[in-house]
Amino acid sequence: MTKQAWKNKTIVTEFILLGFGNGPELDGLLFLLFLSIYSATITGNIFIILLMVANRHLHTPMYFFLGNLACLEVCYSSNILPRMLLSYLVGERSISVLGCFTQYYFFGCLAAAECYLLAVMSYDRYLAVCKPLHYPSRMNGKLCLQLSAASWISGFLSNSILTFLISNLDFCGPNEIEHFFCDSFPMIKLSCSDTQVVELVTSVVAGVCSLPPFLLTFSSYIYIISTVMRIPSATGRKKAFSTCSSHLIVVILFYWSILTVYVLPHHSTQISPNKGFAVFYTILTPLVNPLIYSLRNKEVKEALQKQTSKFLAYRQWFSVKKG
Repeated sequence: MTKQAWKNKTIVTEFILLGFGNGPELDGLLFLLFLSIYSATITGNIFIILLMVANRHLHTPMYFFLGNLACLEVCYSSNILPRMLLSYLVGERSISVLGCFTQYYFFGCLAAAECYLLAVMSYDRYLAVCKPLHYPSRMNGKLCLQLSAASWISGFLSNSILTFLISNLDFCGPNEIEHFFCDSFPMIKLSCSDTQVVELVTSVVAGVCSLPPFLLTFSSYIYIISTVMRIPSATGRKKAFSTCSSHLIVVILFYWSILTVYVLPHHSTQISPNKGFAVFYTILTPLVNPLIYSLRNKEVKEALQKQTSKFLAYRQWFSVKKG
């Protein structure tokens, strides 16, 4: 949409993100809290990416998808948390209309891509655990690239529709968004246009992007857990079940919060979506995914020890040469 079109159509030129409705006395505490979470999220995910690139033993389909997930989480968190941190640091909670739609566009694209990518990862684990003899031939390099690309492309295409529809609404005031980032339903509620069609399309697209991947992911883990329970060794069964259950808990929390906010019916009396649910899929999931999916794996621990040994050996060689 051109700048002139925005001027003719939209009275509101900026939105105010109300955040968590806290007072100024809590801004410093929340800034430190979210700064710590953002730092840990970025450090953990980038570390996983670098470790998987540097270690040839991790060049497998499973870790290829984990690397994609880590990259997605870096982009996901960086789309929301830096803007929130700035608002707590300088007290500036306004955001331009164009900036708000840009943030929503990338948020929606990345959230949808994560839904598809989690489903792909669960399918990969299903083949590895339940169909081990067919796994090498089915999950080859070409298929891995195709599934990864499909997850990213599908996410970006699906939210393009919603962003286009919402951006064509009229916003005549008020301009206060009852949320900590620019999201669809809080923005739609500020519009002075007829929003029934847009709300319906938003719920439908969100359902298509989240419900089928959730069912595929959940079904895959049910088959995986069923296969794990038939392992003769009690120790091996306990270890495999612990890993699978951790994955499943994170997946359920992620999908449950998204389905609750975007797919369940929204009544006109509702002021805003539950920001507590939004914290799960925007802040907590990117933080815990590196721990749950990667750092608990034996292969990752071995690769970490190997890279650490190499670093210490290089450091010792450099000190000797320097001395």
